[in-house]
Amino acid sequence: MRSIRRNMRLITAMLTLFMAGMAALSFKIYSESSFYMSNSDSVSLGKVYDRNGDVLFDQNADPDTYGYDHFTDVANFIGNDSGQMTNTLVSENIQYLSNYSFSAGLRNENGNSSIVTTLDHAANQRVYDAFGDKNGTAIAYNYLTGEILVCVSRPGLNPFGGYNDLEDGSLLCKAFYKFTPGSTQKILTTAAACETMGSELLDSKRYKCEGAFVNRSGKEIFCHFLSGHGEQNIREAFANSCNPFYAQLVEDGDFVMNNVMKVFRDMGYSVNGSKAISLEINGISAETASTVLSDKGDFSTEWGFIGQGETMISPCMLMVWQSAIAAGKGCSVLPYVISSTTDVVGNVTEMKSAGSTKQLFSPETAAYVRELMVSNGTRYSDSIPGYSLGLKSGTAQVKNGEEENSFLTGFNTDTDKPIAFCVLIENKDEWGITTDSIVSALLDAL
Repeated sequence: MRSIRRNMRLITAMLTLFMAGMAALSFKIYSESSFYMSNSDSVSLGKVYDRNGDVLFDQNADPDTYGYDHFTDVANFIGNDSGQMTNTLVSENIQYLSNYSFSAGLRNENGNSSIVTTLDHAANQRVYDAFGDKNGTAIAYNYLTGEILVCVSRPGLNPFGGYNDLEDGSLLCKAFYKFTPGSTQKILTTAAACETMGSELLDSKRYKCEGAFVNRSGKEIFCHFLSGHGEQNIREAFANSCNPFYAQLVEDGDFVMNNVMKVFRDMGYSVNGSKAISLEINGISAETASTVLSDKGDFSTEWGFIGQGETMISPCMLMVWQSAIAAGKGCSVLPYVISSTTDVVGNVTEMKSAGSTKQLFSPETAAYVRELMVSNGTRYSDSIPGYSLGLKSGTAQVKNGEEENSFLTGFNTDTDKPIAFCVLIENKDEWGITTDSIVSALLDAL
């Protein structure tokens, strides 16, 4: 009798496990079927739209319907279903576009699946055109809501032109990949100095720039202004983007390396191989920041604090940091690009920002750096007229000094138009297209 009861319990347990397994399998088939069907050749995909209803992706697009260059400005960000590009909006969210559901069955062209984005296509086209023949990237978002409004990357991609003989970088949206940031790094070095020693002590620091500074290891840190800036405080050095000032600040006894490195890690940097804070935008991965710092008298360490050496940051991350500064909170609103999805039977799901980052630095530090950036922004009133901006430029030497990249990052102070941005021009020309002109076109377009 005891043996029968034992067997009954065993059979009951096995049946329970079997039923639970079948339920899990059924749920998996139901919930993931659209993803697998969307990656097959037998189902149609819905469209991707901008915030105003303009089409950004159409599986059946042809140039007669849209015009030959309709998608070029956003194609390497939006992506397509060809399998040629990853880390794009379509590749990472293709399940939302599948005109198939497990319950409704295959719908093909009669399906309602679609994605509506936060992008402004007309603004993207204007910004793309503003680059002229230069390569680079521009990204902008609403720093209070997180909506990405502009994201272009050159060289662009024309889906109607095929994938043969493409220029290097055409299949990537460069806004999400790391570059040497040049003097835009001084925003974060200044923030770390303020956070660790306080604004009053930082304001009291004065160092002399004679065009070059010989550091503790006997190597020279050169200033872009070869005749030197003379004696300066942090506000003047920030505006002048003075390398010797920042090298001397790093060597100062009040600039405590361990404390500064902690602030950098809090901001999201990978410091000396530590894990960086990840940044994901509706499935799209954005590289954050990394640096290698050792002895404060070491040339490469000082150079890293200035924005050269082994310091690397993505334009997207430079933009996101502007939110923490512009809003004065010391934490950033996280960006997003999908505002809503519609499934095959017409059900709409509203999407929202992922919220905010953790505290990157104090509100006091945010207010301090904001003041420096806004003061610096007044210098651009002629080249970017009509706006009150917080700005910092940067020039990064790349390819062993053979080329220079130009950055401009910042924010609009008008909270009715709360736009933060980062623009990068690769291999800049002395008299060619400038980051100023691109930012001006971006703000005018928005």
